[in-house]
Amino acid sequence: MMIRSLAIAAVAALPAFCAVCSGTSEEDRISRYGERKKLSLVQAEEYSDFLLGQWKDSLKTVLADEFNNKVISMGEYSMKIDWTIFGEKPRDGRSLYISLHGGGGAHPELNDQQWDNQKRLYKPEEGVYLCPRAITNTWDLHFRPESDAFYDEIIHMAEAFLDVNPDKVYLMGYSAGGDGVWRLAPRMADTWAAASMMAGHPGDVSLVNLRNLPFMIWCGELDSAYERNLRCAERIAEMDSLRTDDPDGYVHEGHIMAGKAHWMDLEDKATVPWMAKYTRSVRPERIIWKQGDVMKKDFYWIGIPESEASKGKEVRIHRDGNTITVDKCDYSSLTVYLDDKVVDLEKPLRIIYGDKTLFDGEVNRSPKVIRETLREREDPSYIFCARITVTL
Repeated sequence: MMIRSLAIAAVAALPAFCAVCSGTSEEDRISRYGERKKLSLVQAEEYSDFLLGQWKDSLKTVLADEFNNKVISMGEYSMKIDWTIFGEKPRDGRSLYISLHGGGGAHPELNDQQWDNQKRLYKPEEGVYLCPRAITNTWDLHFRPESDAFYDEIIHMAEAFLDVNPDKVYLMGYSAGGDGVWRLAPRMADTWAAASMMAGHPGDVSLVNLRNLPFMIWCGELDSAYERNLRCAERIAEMDSLRTDDPDGYVHEGHIMAGKAHWMDLEDKATVPWMAKYTRSVRPERIIWKQGDVMKKDFYWIGIPESEASKGKEVRIHRDGNTITVDKCDYSSLTVYLDDKVVDLEKPLRIIYGDKTLFDGEVNRSPKVIRETLREREDPSYIFCARITVTL
């Protein structure tokens, strides 16, 4: 269990009972929404805000020691973190740049040196520039399966203590850090506002999940170790092709830097203002989701049976008004998470798959779903007030 889940579990049950709310009459009124089976739009928004306030307060208590010590610990692993704050805080909250260091399969001293170097590489005009020290010294040090939970924890810590907007979180990394971006950007595409890979190797990663995530690729023309230059050029061409086939998705830029080897003389720093133009797409009209090396059960506004997840399984889905079309699904069932930003819940919803109608009817906003999605998704932007599970 992730550390912040302790706070979520405690808070999720709290507003369902009026007796625990001894504050103002407004708090009592909002807490009583938790007893209803159906909410109006205004009630759903008020109840969500109430839960979020309780949740954020509890995060500050649960994560205080880790924030003050700048070390996150989970099980056998620990991650040191270091950050610098740039510029004035915007009204909608600060940006967060998570920047992954080089090194990789080397002795700890080298990876420590690379971590220290990464802290000084980039300077955004505004935001929190945060560098995590990888949890291992293996070649895959930034994208081991255990790493994802640490990045989630970083985001929530930054949100609770540094006023970071969770929809303005950017991922970047150099060399072995670039290897990490290649893997983390697709499998956590619904987490980032934009991502940028510098001088890393893509391996066999699939890029289709990047449909709604602006993505940058940087590599030196002469960076021939492990054929990084060739593999990055191939992936730029792949992104170009994906964009041609789907002009509303796959926003990207690719740069093979002429005359540059592994070190690009910081010309790649242009990635920071490029990423800053974007905020996270949390309710995209079209989703393409292919499972990678680490299994996920939710992605944007859809979910699958966790027990059926395996590498290569895919879902393709899109929405048009109040009609949701499942274009492809490799699972026996599919959960669609809903709110009034996904569809108009004042009107009937239709879900279709080929020539089959999987659902056709009204959907109610539910306080139970609001509580459960906060607990399950652990992300303020993925609180939903309704959900439908259809059998395929």
